[in-house]
Amino acid sequence: MHRTRGNVTAKIFVVEPLGSSGRFLTAAARDLGAVVYAGTHKDIHDTYPAGLRAELAGVCRTDLADPGRALDDMEAFCRAEGVDAVAACWELLTPLATRLAHRLGLPGNDPDLAEASRNKIAMAAALEAAGVSVPRAVVAGTGDEALALVRAAELAFPLVIKPAEQGGSWGVSVVGRPDEVRAAVEAAQQYTVAAPHGLALDPRVIVQEYVDGPEYSADTVVQDGKPFPLPVVRKHTTVDAHRIEIGHTCPAPLPHAAAHEIQAVAARAALAAGIRNGVAHTELKVPPGSGRPVVIETGARLPGGNICEVVEHATGISEARAYLRVLLGQAPETTVRRDAACAIRFLVPPRAGVLRTLRTADLPNVYSEFTVRPGDPLRAPVDNSCRIGHVIATAPNPAQAELLADRAISQTTIEVA
Repeated sequence: MHRTRGNVTAKIFVVEPLGSSGRFLTAAARDLGAVVYAGTHKDIHDTYPAGLRAELAGVCRTDLADPGRALDDMEAFCRAEGVDAVAACWELLTPLATRLAHRLGLPGNDPDLAEASRNKIAMAAALEAAGVSVPRAVVAGTGDEALALVRAAELAFPLVIKPAEQGGSWGVSVVGRPDEVRAAVEAAQQYTVAAPHGLALDPRVIVQEYVDGPEYSADTVVQDGKPFPLPVVRKHTTVDAHRIEIGHTCPAPLPHAAAHEIQAVAARAALAAGIRNGVAHTELKVPPGSGRPVVIETGARLPGGNICEVVEHATGISEARAYLRVLLGQAPETTVRRDAACAIRFLVPPRAGVLRTLRTADLPNVYSEFTVRPGDPLRAPVDNSCRIGHVIATAPNPAQAELLADRAISQTTIEVA
């Protein structure tokens, strides 16, 4: 039974639901009694899994790589269908969702800051202008320019070099010496378009001073400019040059005051990036001894990495449901309803090759999901796309959840040919 607004079923338009958070959005919409429409390319829609197709009440087929055409097509579609809300799924498509909602007069974010949720250079500028603590940085178009600007600004090594527009740790490197800068810039610039939509990417790179300390994410739901902080999540990464995300823990094992400070800074970052009616995923680090969170980046979207699932297991909060409620003009539900902990650990191959064997331990309160089968090719462990599955553990507290998840990973066998 679909819940209605008056005598009309609530209708939610998602700009490309084929993404890591898409399944959480469609499930939340179903839970709210709403129907979902999608905006996507025809050839991408042709590849949708049957389960996603079954969730959709209709599809606007357009060219998302042509923003002007896409906005015209989606606006006409949404007006014809009487759409009530516009949601985003892919980070690089969040400006389209913002501008579409603005055209339709629906709840959304500040269109004048739309690029700050996609472009890391615009994002850093918006955050710094609002007084949010961010790493010192320069913007460059070539390796030689990056070296010259680093010297002129007296940035201290190590440095983080990343593409202006990309996600999933793609093209991100940590370099410790000047002679590594040129290669890192080339690695960041290897992506000129974003698959699968063919979106043209800003070729510039942002070079930031590396911020030491533990890393966290803190999501924020915003309604009419009022932030509703969500639980802080501990982020786990590799320690090599590429810094792949290998896990998350909720709630982060922090004193209440420290968690509250991270939430407050994340909320400030969300507002600075133009989030007015929506959700923001913010990543932060806390340098040792400072207690002052530094914002690494923020985005106008639900988190990836199954964080929605981890947060709900630990706290009972559905981030996707809270996000959609805001878009529908309803108060978000962000009160913690469950006192537990959850940890996810991603399965990462030791190297590129072909999968021969993948086995995980059968442990209580742990379940696993694989995205590959024996015989499938595996990517090199240089960004988040190399993941081949995950394990999720639940427990009464974060320490026990992490211990259980790490135990499952330690008992996992990955053989690569």
